[in-house]
Amino acid sequence: MPEVWESALNGRSGIGPITHFDASELTTRIAGEVKDLDPSAVMDQKEIRRSDSFLQFVNVACLEALQDSGLDMTAEDPYRVGVVVASGIGGIKILEDQSVLAQEKGLMRVSPFFVPMMIIDMAAGDLSIRHGFKGPNYATVSACASAGHALLDSWNLIQLGYADVMITGGSEAPITPLATAGFARMKAMSTRNDEPERASRPFDAGRDGFVMAEGSSIIVLETLEHARARGAKIYAEFVGGGITADAFHMTAPDANGTGGEMSMRIALEMAGLEPADVDYINAHGTSTPLNDAIESKAIMRVFGDHTADLAISSTKSMTGHLLGASGALEFMFLTLALQQGEIPPTINYEDPDPDCALNYTPNASVKRALEVGLSNSFGFGGHNVTLAARKFHEEA
Repeated sequence: MPEVWESALNGRSGIGPITHFDASELTTRIAGEVKDLDPSAVMDQKEIRRSDSFLQFVNVACLEALQDSGLDMTAEDPYRVGVVVASGIGGIKILEDQSVLAQEKGLMRVSPFFVPMMIIDMAAGDLSIRHGFKGPNYATVSACASAGHALLDSWNLIQLGYADVMITGGSEAPITPLATAGFARMKAMSTRNDEPERASRPFDAGRDGFVMAEGSSIIVLETLEHARARGAKIYAEFVGGGITADAFHMTAPDANGTGGEMSMRIALEMAGLEPADVDYINAHGTSTPLNDAIESKAIMRVFGDHTADLAISSTKSMTGHLLGASGALEFMFLTLALQQGEIPPTINYEDPDPDCALNYTPNASVKRALEVGLSNSFGFGGHNVTLAARKFHEEA
């Protein structure tokens, strides 16, 4: 986490040429790949061979989150610790490989581990088995809003009394031939292949599509009483969220942005906040022509005159788009910004778009006292999630 946060604050892009497979025939040949992953600290070699990358990512992320949080399961009631982990497409590489194997060698050559290696809920199930989490356990799947739903579900489960602690977030490993080809054929991704680090440019007039990325982010949520009782390091207070649907189109956002607007309004209402309370928004900001303009207009309608005082940024400009895991990573960035009083930038913002006329924290991080922030996640199918967080004060 420290390295990722430092890179974000310094505006370092993680986008480069695709190396996972030969992408030479595709119109998009760049992505945000995880480099130098070593899951051996938490998985043995047999488990690694039998697992998709999305499962390896989530195991490493969970181990880091537990170590950072200091959560000691030997001191916990395991039925009060749950897991909700999201993914948009799960083990799609396993699906692709096994499909080819079946066609070339016959159906009886399909691996007996094929189904558990592929299904999305196995991330939550595997973490439960590995660490002894026996509370609520499932996956959320809502395209690029998946991790936002996972976090909000986890918050609600704690609020409703089902758990004291929830391990939550998302994991995605979509940089595969079929998944990349699918998005490329939709013309949803940037084709700025010759300058990958400049390809993701949310809100810039020259944006031409999102840049796909992979990875995992896991967050430990718990009641304040539980955190204080065990002396936990508290980053921020999760205060509420909003969820809506566009009911408009399979892939395009509602042209009026009313779904995203209402998710922000509901998040504020659930959190007991006024628009003027919000200092920072980690925007969905995908670098697609439609999303960025529509999200900007929705923000302006929600915040009115206060919009001029808002700081906004899209960290996808550096990380790329982790699809179903993006909401968890971006909520992590939000909590760190609140805690440390520094806003990560939107890099590659060079040519302002008149349809995107807000303060996007262009190209360099900004130090600023922050109290309240939002994080937006919008997904194919018209799914909208807005999460709200507040800076934690020990005297609170």
